[in-house]
Amino acid sequence: MPKKKKYGYVLSRRGLSAGLQVGSTALVADNSGAKEVMIIDVPLVKNRIRRLARAAISDLVVVTIKKGTPQVRKQISYAVVVRQKRPYKRFDGTWISFSDNAVVLVNPDGTPKASEIRGTIPKEVGERWPSVAKLATSII
Repeated sequence: MPKKKKYGYVLSRRGLSAGLQVGSTALVADNSGAKEVMIIDVPLVKNRIRRLARAAISDLVVVTIKKGTPQVRKQISYAVVVRQKRPYKRFDGTWISFSDNAVVLVNPDGTPKASEIRGTIPKEVGERWPSVAKLATSII
């Protein structure tokens, strides 16, 4: 098991194709009240100067909530990427892609803010964030 860091589990890139970058919008796949978010930062990812940070499946990102209930709009929160449109290759050789980009809002320690996750999530998220996987309806 990876070592615990300040932001949940350590961010290992694991050779996955990064499908989201700073400025990308994504849907929220939980029942926290938010509907759409925009990624504003990918913490602990070292990058070249003036190059936008990129996030892949199961990465922790900092988001701002653009659409949702009035109580959660215009807030900054942490989220875990659970789906991305860009195809990525698993270690067994299969390629996986989803029809949308989606995130799940979490606390800084990695516990989800919601009580239910809509849609499927990949097993890479379940391995890295077990508390998120407990709330998922299906894992592929």
